[in-house]
Amino acid sequence: MTTVGVLRETAGRERRVAMTPDGVVRLRRTGVRVLVEAGAGRSAWFDDPAYVEAGADVGSREQVYAESDILVVVRPPDDIAALPAGRTLIGLLDPLGDPGLAETLAAQGVTAISLDLLPRTLSRAQPLDALTSQANVAGYKAALLAAEAYGGFFPMLVTAAGTSRPAQVLVLGAGVAGLQAIATARRLGAQVTGYDVREAAQADIASTGALVLALSDAVQNGSDGYASALTGDEAASQLHSLAQAVPRFDVVITTAKVPGGRSPLLVSAEALDAMRPGSVVLDLGGGNVAGSAPDTRVVTGHGVTVIGAPNLASTVPVAASTAYARNVVAALGALDDDELVSAMTVRPLHDLDKERR
Repeated sequence: MTTVGVLRETAGRERRVAMTPDGVVRLRRTGVRVLVEAGAGRSAWFDDPAYVEAGADVGSREQVYAESDILVVVRPPDDIAALPAGRTLIGLLDPLGDPGLAETLAAQGVTAISLDLLPRTLSRAQPLDALTSQANVAGYKAALLAAEAYGGFFPMLVTAAGTSRPAQVLVLGAGVAGLQAIATARRLGAQVTGYDVREAAQADIASTGALVLALSDAVQNGSDGYASALTGDEAASQLHSLAQAVPRFDVVITTAKVPGGRSPLLVSAEALDAMRPGSVVLDLGGGNVAGSAPDTRVVTGHGVTVIGAPNLASTVPVAASTAYARNVVAALGALDDDELVSAMTVRPLHDLDKERR
């Protein structure tokens, strides 16, 4: 019988867990044994008795490492060296951002499957798409966090004390996170505008009922659904155009990322200086806003609140863990799909070079 081990997350501020009790029930139906590290789900409000009731065994971290054939995580554990040879590790391992991880795991004889390498253009891959499930959660929370930080109302309110205008919200980047942020901000009653350099994404923005910010940037149509990095001239032109547009808004949420590359700068220091006091800028993409840093909230000298929040999904641990566990269950069920597994398997750079040759 195959044993799937669930490890407690070790990354700072990480509250998600890779498998929920509901996921355990699904796995047990397939004849898989599930071994959960004690306390693994505590930060996501899933206690050990809930796992036991679902059919899992609960044990120490050492026991999980020793007895599991497959280990599932959200992010790479900080005790990588404890992974025994011959095991399989499944998670959001970010091999493009940390190439050294592939070398380490290969040297230990560990097979690493990273869900963020999933080929999203394959329809059968959708149930495994953890990037999408977590981006949905992050986009939702981004709108709520921005509303909390903003000193005014999001909706238009008509009261005996007078009428308040709706907040003007701009969402930069219309991938999954951006579209969810747009939809949530609209549900809160804000007047929402979206922007994306991709033509298809601009159509997606319009389909939500939001306005589309039209700039003179080159329109892209990425075959994999992602925006590719702009050239130096294109990026400079986009930054200049956005610097003129951003100050018109009360709240700006940025969500733009480039897989395997640096997140583009979208809100310059010049744009921040021109915004009204009390405005809010939330950097969900990480690196989209001048001067932002992860997990920080600062107020500029001009009274603009800048929030760095690239890891928002972990702050909604119940919803995020539930969605992620379903992705993991689907991934475990797809281990006999050679195409998918090959695409998601993490390889050292020298192995990739050999394959290309």
